[in-house]
Amino acid sequence: MLSKKTKMKLINWWPPMLGTGISLDYISDDFRRFDVSMKLRWYNKNLIGIHYGGSLYSMCDPWYMFILTANLGSQYLVVDKSAGIKYLKPGRGKLTCIFEISVKKIEAIKNEIESIGKNDYSFTCEIKNEDGEIVTEVEKVVYVRKKDFDWDKLNKKDNEG
Repeated sequence: MLSKKTKMKLINWWPPMLGTGISLDYISDDFRRFDVSMKLRWYNKNLIGIHYGGSLYSMCDPWYMFILTANLGSQYLVVDKSAGIKYLKPGRGKLTCIFEISVKKIEAIKNEIESIGKNDYSFTCEIKNEDGEIVTEVEKVVYVRKKDFDWDKLNKKDNEG
């Protein structure tokens, strides 16, 4: 098993992160929180000198999927399904974003998937500048399903009700 420090290094050297200047700064021991940052560099800014929108989206891409995969376990399939991004202010300097899902929410997802088999879950994250102002909001939709869900059991339950 890889240590948390090794996992952080591997993620930071993963080409989509490295190529955009995104840095994973912190992972909680329970893998429910990830803190991510991105400094403005020549290779991640657009023509007017602010953070390129694609880099801002990349900053938010994998984290909720990582959290759910780590906390739900291997019997669940977790896949990013869609995303929406809203630019609120020009992104300059170092930007940060915190991705976190509570134990209560993870348990609710697990219980819901046990009974219905699959569902989509929406999470919103805020990218902030060094002054704590929200620069961008990203809504991520993550699809979750049980890998070995018994659809016959669900059909029987529906027919009985």
